[in-house]
Amino acid sequence: MKVKLLINALLISSVALTSASVGARTLIQNKGSDTLVNVAQAWAEEYRKIESDVAVSVTGGGSGTGIASLINGTVDIANASRSMKEKEIKLAKKHGQNPVEHIVGYDALAVFVHSDNPMKSITLAQLAGIYGEGGKTDNWSQLKLEVPGCKGNQVVVVSRQNNSGTYVYFRKAVLGKKRDYKLGTRDMHGSKDVVDLVEKTPCAIGYSGLAYATDHIKMACVAKKEGDKCVNPTVATASDRSYPIARPLFMYTDGEPKGAIKKYLDWILSDVGQCIIQKKGYAPVRDISCK
Repeated sequence: MKVKLLINALLISSVALTSASVGARTLIQNKGSDTLVNVAQAWAEEYRKIESDVAVSVTGGGSGTGIASLINGTVDIANASRSMKEKEIKLAKKHGQNPVEHIVGYDALAVFVHSDNPMKSITLAQLAGIYGEGGKTDNWSQLKLEVPGCKGNQVVVVSRQNNSGTYVYFRKAVLGKKRDYKLGTRDMHGSKDVVDLVEKTPCAIGYSGLAYATDHIKMACVAKKEGDKCVNPTVATASDRSYPIARPLFMYTDGEPKGAIKKYLDWILSDVGQCIIQKKGYAPVRDISCK
């Protein structure tokens, strides 16, 4: 009995000590975009080495999920690969939140095809024909392509789920503001899932952030329209916005950041933080010097 009491006392002391240790640290809740989740985790891990008394908790779930959490007041920073919609800003203010936008990098939204696909380039209009509602392109032969290993040469259209900022941005930039996706797309939860499926599916085409590219998949260069120069997705073409589907990446806070949150965002925008995002395959917000 005495041994049991002693064990219980030690357990209680251990829990109390753990709580005190956690309670002494500042916790920043960071949630949202799957495009940004890998670099956000890298930022959090590196920042822990600099500010040991600050812990940054990073989770994905999509831009819509992060923005909804900011609206509800359950996160300190919402990551997004699209800008907030006017109705989201109004809803946030109705809930007593005042969203402030911070651009933390730029991304080239790459168009992926299987490594055996002979396609080298594509226009925005051709993409819209594949992805857009009413689009007539459903066979690779319509683009004068024969894809090895693709039964019937039918295009397998891979997209993202509708809570994804990448999904929203692609719809706006490629399909047009008032046009929706066609039925029958394979909607994947995350950017990596898109790349994994296209890599294994000869008939497939998908879109995702440049940072998710691998050596086992092909990226097409993209032209705004027929006859225009075709531009490859790279950090440089995302940075100078010459790539037709380049976009800013955002972090949103409730009001102008203060204290630990401001210090963290300032560090993200410093050369150190921007060198991390560049290393992860995104374009920094400005010219930087990396060691």
